[in-house]
Amino acid sequence: MYSTVKVLHSYWAYLVFLILVLATINAVVKTIGKKEYAARDFRVSLFTLIVSHIQLLIGIVLWVSANYFGEMSMKEVMGNSAIRSSAIEHPIAMVLAVVFITVGYSKHKKKLTSGAKLKMIAIFYSLALLLVLAKIPWSTWF
Repeated sequence: MYSTVKVLHSYWAYLVFLILVLATINAVVKTIGKKEYAARDFRVSLFTLIVSHIQLLIGIVLWVSANYFGEMSMKEVMGNSAIRSSAIEHPIAMVLAVVFITVGYSKHKKKLTSGAKLKMIAIFYSLALLLVLAKIPWSTWF
């Protein structure tokens, strides 16, 4: 089961990354260009929210089934940079990224003007993208 969930988590990450980049660039460009908020913008931001939450759930299942802490103490986990990165830093950063996406999506729905809606998405999705870029395990991606 662990290997199946790991493969699913790895491939789903490409979709999450691509749609997050698309949604962020779309919102930033439209904010800077003072464009109108359209139904397409709503769908892109909603799809980003959905795929990121699915990835979070897959990641939680993977983290629980990985059993990082089985025979190691917290001191040993924190002392090993590779294990610390995959067991502590990556999950925390990705949970925060999903929180930023969720907050941005929720805040944008409460705004009344196109500029304010796009600005909320641009700010919070950009923060999420920065976290994702910082903690993607690049060595396993290529």
